[in-house]
Amino acid sequence: MKLISHFGKYILMLKGMFSKPENGKLYWKEFMHQCNEIGIGSLGIVTIISVFMGAVSAVQTSYQLVSPVIPRSTIAQIVRDTVILEFAPTLVCIVLAGVIGSKIASELGNMRVSEQIDALEIMGINTKTYLIMPKVAAALITLPLLIIIAMVLGIWGGRFAGSMSGILSPYIFDTGLMKDFVPYNVLFALIKGYTFSFLISTISAYFGYYVSGGSLEIGRSATRSVVVSCIMILLADYILAAILL
Repeated sequence: MKLISHFGKYILMLKGMFSKPENGKLYWKEFMHQCNEIGIGSLGIVTIISVFMGAVSAVQTSYQLVSPVIPRSTIAQIVRDTVILEFAPTLVCIVLAGVIGSKIASELGNMRVSEQIDALEIMGINTKTYLIMPKVAAALITLPLLIIIAMVLGIWGGRFAGSMSGILSPYIFDTGLMKDFVPYNVLFALIKGYTFSFLISTISAYFGYYVSGGSLEIGRSATRSVVVSCIMILLADYILAAILL
């Protein structure tokens, strides 16, 4: 029953987000602020993770492909498909669930505990639209862009690691990179990216918006938001793979 109650409140929160803004300029300013916080603020960690993710993938793939029958360019194919299909959208979003999700939940939780949300509602402002919708919209725009950056950097990291360690030359890597490329894989990764972005932003906003109690509950709600977001990302990853692949 508790799970059904949480799901019902979650749906009502989503329904409450879609209403006409009271002040378009104010909402646009908040939206741009969230794009900067969510997108630009996460660029550093995404860059580091992506480069090392591709590098490790290339080295470990080379370690497993010991047969002389298999061409070395196959390493590039495996790195490319692994990064595009799984590492860039799923692994990056799991990390961002901890970075972005905890931030959103803590921010909204602090506003709830300090009664700032109650004050905004007394002034006649739809807090679900003003506080949650810009965060969700910013996540839907910036996170897929971060995933595209992660794809590029992950493949470059694999190419760099292969060249520096002597596993395969840049020419052989580029040859394998272009061989049997399926453009649909990029579309599938972006579909996963938009789905995961929506889950991260809305679940974190839900746990932060409905915090009850004192300041200790803020940390607990942030932790719960990260755990639930990661579980839902993995579940959605399986469902999307089963349906679309």
